[in-house]
Amino acid sequence: MNFKKYRIISLIISVILLFPINIFAAQVLQVNSSSLLKIGDRNRIYTVQLACLEVAPSKEKEAVSWLKSKVKGKKRVNLKPEGIKDGALLARVSLLESKIDLAQALNKEGLGVIKC
Repeated sequence: MNFKKYRIISLIISVILLFPINIFAAQVLQVNSSSLLKIGDRNRIYTVQLACLEVAPSKEKEAVSWLKSKVKGKKRVNLKPEGIKDGALLARVSLLESKIDLAQALNKEGLGVIKC
């Protein structure tokens, strides 16, 4: 009987580790600018700068509005760190539900330029 309990428990743990639940995914909490986001991950909050993106000052407001429309409702995101810049995590940020890379999408919309 004990062997069966341990087997079931180990199976449950294996499933959790192999197929993590999206509950713990990072979420966009706030859009600070066209390339700066506040992202929460469980009990931590990061300032994240979109990697390789440059937005012209004349398109800043439009880019911020576009970003807010895409990440409203605390959308879950995937972070691919590239480094650190001015105390912010420099990362590629993509939406989990649609796999859209935010910097690439801003570039396609004509609101930003990819520089690397």
